[in-house]
Amino acid sequence: MSHDPRIVEPQRLETTPGAPSRGAASGAEAYDPLRLCVYATVALLAWLLGPVAVVVFAALGFVGYWRARRAGLLRSRCKLGDTRIVLVYLAALVATGVTGIVLGWWVW
Repeated sequence: MSHDPRIVEPQRLETTPGAPSRGAASGAEAYDPLRLCVYATVALLAWLLGPVAVVVFAALGFVGYWRARRAGLLRSRCKLGDTRIVLVYLAALVATGVTGIVLGWWVW
């Protein structure tokens, strides 16, 4: 099987034999805080785009949960748990974002 050149292994710190490990168990993979980078990017977009970003992300989430619920998902890994509660939460975010957009334009 040939190696795919598009797949790149992340660089890791090499430890010398006998040296104490830096927090990770020996042989264990290092923690990759990718989610934190994603959260920071979403926060930046929300800061730059304001209520428009809230409407877009909440609407995407709503559509995703709606489809998942229709496909049989009843419980989510989301802290809210029940997909019906998640759908109500996301719909409230969409309504809040739209209200912010309308009031923002009205005040200007």
